[in-house]
Amino acid sequence: MNGFNFTVPSVEASARSTSTPSTPKQPYYTCSRDLPLPYPQPKSHLPILYHPTMTTTTTSEDRVPRGDVVAPLNFYEPPSDGSSPFNNIDPAPGVPERNYSTQTVPVTIHDIRGLESSFTLDNDAFQILQGLPPSAEEDPAKNGSNFTSDASISQLYYPEVTRLLLDTIPGSNKVIIFDHTIRRTSPSAPRGPVQRVHIDQTAYSVAQRVRRHASSPEEAERLLQGRYRIVNVWRPLNKGPVESYPLAFASSQTVDDKDIVPVEHRYKNGYTGQTAGVLHDEGQKWYFLSGMTGDERILLECFDSWAGKEDLEEGSKVKGGRVPHTAFEDPRQRADAEGRESIEVRALVFGP
Repeated sequence: MNGFNFTVPSVEASARSTSTPSTPKQPYYTCSRDLPLPYPQPKSHLPILYHPTMTTTTTSEDRVPRGDVVAPLNFYEPPSDGSSPFNNIDPAPGVPERNYSTQTVPVTIHDIRGLESSFTLDNDAFQILQGLPPSAEEDPAKNGSNFTSDASISQLYYPEVTRLLLDTIPGSNKVIIFDHTIRRTSPSAPRGPVQRVHIDQTAYSVAQRVRRHASSPEEAERLLQGRYRIVNVWRPLNKGPVESYPLAFASSQTVDDKDIVPVEHRYKNGYTGQTAGVLHDEGQKWYFLSGMTGDERILLECFDSWAGKEDLEEGSKVKGGRVPHTAFEDPRQRADAEGRESIEVRALVFGP
């Protein structure tokens, strides 16, 4: 989900040597694989395409909606005049936010609570991580701001996200974090949950990101010769389990390329990238994780340069490599349910 862009100075770190921040050519947070990795290793994964989940009901003891649900999702609908679609981020008065519309479709969304380890980045372009320790950003004793200060988030949370990605994604050797977004359901919040099915990046915009955030044109071209991805690390900020506007995501291998439409993404600073709108198709399989808590993360893979490559060994093939996702309103959620709060950190991940 694209929105507010926040960037920080470059930091290279390794276990063998300690470096100090230098004046960056491009603003980003980057780190190599040699960092100490305190997070637990992920559980083994089983490549399962479709999962018939348990259907449960919400009780007075558990106010979180759980189990499979049919809910409306908003899919991409092309501009009526046939023009190329675009988004304007924080447009000036009188400038349209977008020139395309949405098609609202009721969709069955399967609750994967209890089946979290069945999904992988290579098979589904999303992955669930659990049992993570509290962030230093949540600890006042470590001068954490509890996710209220961009500077503190970059100083305390970005290194944790970097270590998590290096530890979780096999063969990864370099991470560049290039921005984050905080979303709150409150009407006064700068960013709220996005209720539109989308993919954050396209192949074109990811290569553009690599060239923008690499330390030099030479490094960018070298990195583009290997495997590169964009992975969002999404977590809730609510103190209790998420009750409202959970995140839905479709298994990448069930989404056809013909249903993914590049959309120009225009920022006020002059930068133009691409996101992707997603057309509805009955073959798509949609999921969510009910009652997410602060010790859980969703990895959302927006792009993988290995997707569709035929010359890979069978165990290394990537099925799709890009995950449509959206917030949705669960029809079972209480009218006075606590508003969802979340942070997503966007990172370029390189290797092997």
